[in-house]
Amino acid sequence: MFGITWLDPHALIADLNGFALFAILAIVFLEMGVLVFFFLPGDSLLFVAGLAVAHGDIKLGGGSVPIWVLCVLVPLAAFLGDLTGFWVGKNWGKSLFNRPNSRFFSQKNVESTHAFFEKHGAGAVILSHFVVVMRTFVPVAAGIGDMDIRKFVRNSAIGAIAWGAGLTLLGAFLGGFKIVSEHIDLWAIGFLVVSAIPVVIEGLKARREARAGAQELKAND
Repeated sequence: MFGITWLDPHALIADLNGFALFAILAIVFLEMGVLVFFFLPGDSLLFVAGLAVAHGDIKLGGGSVPIWVLCVLVPLAAFLGDLTGFWVGKNWGKSLFNRPNSRFFSQKNVESTHAFFEKHGAGAVILSHFVVVMRTFVPVAAGIGDMDIRKFVRNSAIGAIAWGAGLTLLGAFLGGFKIVSEHIDLWAIGFLVVSAIPVVIEGLKARREARAGAQELKAND
């Protein structure tokens, strides 16, 4: 299931059979709500799911799942994941964000998250849905920062709907083109690369600012 072939919609559906819908929703929820699953490829998954459901390849109860079902359930799973991340951040976030590097946790991600929040403010909750890693860490950071829950819920709902339904519909639309349906693995990898660019930029910026601050302190001493 988690080999490279799962980026191919036909391999994905063949591997999961009638459990495809539940697996998609679970992956979306885990990526949004559980820090250790920040690596899950939500963008490419939704693109592939949109293509698959448009072709009638996602089954449930003996019939094909209509695309509107995915466009409702995926944003809901993302929204619930956001709320979980916010709750985790509010209750245990400070200890989590201050922990040392490990196999599943990196302080570089924390630095990138802070830089992303500094740049976009409350709007980071909406925008983070479209940026790999950020959509996992930003809800936790919002919880740590005691963001107003009403503002968080509103922005989270907007982001979850725009991302969840938007990428699913995009996959369904582009899947009608031969160049996409025949090279879905390359398109899926392309989504991963594009969504990772902002993280790299914010991370480099955060490291540059931290280095500049350290040099300034050293100069003052």
